[in-house]
Amino acid sequence: MFDGLKTLDLNALPPDVLEVVLAVGEQASVLTQQNAALTESNTTLATQNAELEALNARLEHFVKELNQVIYGSRSEKLTQDERQLAFEDLEVAQSEAEAQSDTIEMTKPRKKRKLAQRNLGNLPDHLERIEVIVEPDSIVCPCGCGDMIRIGEDHTERLEIVPAQPKVIVTIRPKYACPNKQGGVVQALAPVHLIEGGLPTEGTLAHIGVSKYADHCPLFRQSQIYARSGLNIDRSTLANWMGKVSFHLAPVVDHMLAQLKTSGKLFADETRCPVLDPGRGKTKTGYLWAIARDERPFGGTAPPGVVFCYADGRGGKHAEAFLTGFTGTLQVDGYAGYNALTKPGRNSGPVKLAYCWTHARRKLKEIHDRDGSPIAAEGLRRIAQFYKIETEVRGQSAPQRKSARQAQTKPLMDDFETWLKTVRSRISAKSRLGEKLSYVAKHMDGLKFFLDDGTVEMDSNIVERSIRPIALNRKNALFAGHDEGGRNWGRIASLIETCKLNNVEPYAYLKATLEAIAAGHPSARIDELMPWNFGKIA
Repeated sequence: MFDGLKTLDLNALPPDVLEVVLAVGEQASVLTQQNAALTESNTTLATQNAELEALNARLEHFVKELNQVIYGSRSEKLTQDERQLAFEDLEVAQSEAEAQSDTIEMTKPRKKRKLAQRNLGNLPDHLERIEVIVEPDSIVCPCGCGDMIRIGEDHTERLEIVPAQPKVIVTIRPKYACPNKQGGVVQALAPVHLIEGGLPTEGTLAHIGVSKYADHCPLFRQSQIYARSGLNIDRSTLANWMGKVSFHLAPVVDHMLAQLKTSGKLFADETRCPVLDPGRGKTKTGYLWAIARDERPFGGTAPPGVVFCYADGRGGKHAEAFLTGFTGTLQVDGYAGYNALTKPGRNSGPVKLAYCWTHARRKLKEIHDRDGSPIAAEGLRRIAQFYKIETEVRGQSAPQRKSARQAQTKPLMDDFETWLKTVRSRISAKSRLGEKLSYVAKHMDGLKFFLDDGTVEMDSNIVERSIRPIALNRKNALFAGHDEGGRNWGRIASLIETCKLNNVEPYAYLKATLEAIAAGHPSARIDELMPWNFGKIA
């Protein structure tokens, strides 16, 4: 009670005064308690605010870092794959900050939070559902009438992922004999497998292949992952298995390449494939040459596909060897190694080369980013007009695309050529800008090729997208062990990337294909083993 009342003789006070004094003392006591509670609350809020300010500062730091790597100087920018990793880290940090913020504010009155507008994922119908029923502690009715009756239920679904669980398949083949010892012995034949007498099933081989060539997990890391489950499989053993897989898949990839070369329009590009050079202790530069087909932009009927052919160099002889038998239009980036394909004396007939506007644009973009050149900016503006028209005609038939290009793009292209000739006459051909403009002028015939053929694209981005996984795998694996390793890499990657182009699940395809090959799938029906014919595998 209020301390001042201690000096009073309460018994000597009149009843009405005593009542007032006691009421005032009680109120003062309540106010004292409320003041203490407010002081404690203010201290808590001050702490919470300090923590939230620290969180905001942390998130602002992440945003500044991302802005730097995305919009900063070229030397500090991230590659596309690195950028995705950076975004992942930012999102993880943001989620952590949100969780921490929720914890900080748990003592505050909870307001109904607006649902975040983000992709929370979905749970496909084909996933196995395991039902967990949570019953109340008691269903006895408080009114004493007995057990309550069930009137409904609430359903919630959450995603559960069980790590890979190695299993051992034990095959038992009973033997049967005549009880009279006259009919001999009967026993089922042993199931056939791709690696006879070996440990792995075709599903295991498919899983290892997809992990390495689709998910970019090198064999030595896979070996470490299996070891955590108590399964000790040396990296060299996994490599041996992949070599056998590559051998058995070679006819499938060869047939796929032959199918691609029957088309009248293909894309080609090449990417480095570092290969260990025995005896020197170093790596040498091999190349995976990507040959791709994709008719979807103009409504073609041929299924998309890509094949990676390994070579120990980048010379034109390799392009000639890989594209033997192909006659038609080849869309490339302007690399001179493909020029040998255009010679009239070529056995298969000369190939027409269409060049890539993305590469031409990139030349001007480099100058614009470095110097802010108004000439480069004008070139970029004009090229953007071409691409705007292409966006409008994408997906239309080849005749429709050609008609639109002739009516809309060709006049712009004529103006571009006039502009290009004018600006080149004003600047030194030896300057950096002059060199870039000379590149565009040199390849102008191939750059204009798409105007007269509705099946041709403005650029070779289709094949460039196909080789990005190769580059990512190269960063993880560092190099192939030898030239044959590069060929194996190319074969399995060809099937996996073609699966992706056709919306086919790579593991399911490889498993079914390896099982079919092990069972003796006839070579006359090899077309059934193409990724785009996955449903026909028997």
